[in-house]
Amino acid sequence: MFTKKKKIIVLLSMFVLLVITGVLNIVLNNSTEIPTGSSNTNYSASSFFTTCKADRITTRNESIDLYNEILESEASSTEAKSNAEEQINALLESMVMEVNMEGLIKAKGFSEALVNYSSTYINILVQSSELTETEVAQIVDIIQSQVVRDIDYIKIIPVEWKFNCIKIAPVLY
Repeated sequence: MFTKKKKIIVLLSMFVLLVITGVLNIVLNNSTEIPTGSSNTNYSASSFFTTCKADRITTRNESIDLYNEILESEASSTEAKSNAEEQINALLESMVMEVNMEGLIKAKGFSEALVNYSSTYINILVQSSELTETEVAQIVDIIQSQVVRDIDYIKIIPVEWKFNCIKIAPVLY
């Protein structure tokens, strides 16, 4: 029972640290170019977004599987089972919010969007070389129409596909 709690805590801590590391890397470098290989590589911004979304789904599915193990275990306490149910519900809520926000952002004319929603921050990656103030305002309006969140906790990052690398511009908001 106690080791499963440790597993949950370690898994969630690793996920949070991974997200924080990525955001800090982008913020501290202001501009990062990610080489995508040789000129024959068929990589694009769309596949960048697709890969990020697939990684997000894989990580969440692993977390849900771990929580389901806790729920199915007879050795798990009532408190552990209750906590596992809450965590699954929170993950599912995040997934729904992200898909809704991504769809609304795409409806505003962006070809790709990736939203990472947590209880504190919302990070948005959009496929664009740069964003105008109007576009930033539209995205912020979309996010705030879906969830009550102070603007200081919303980060919008344009991602540009240029030649053979992906350029991640400075955080705009």
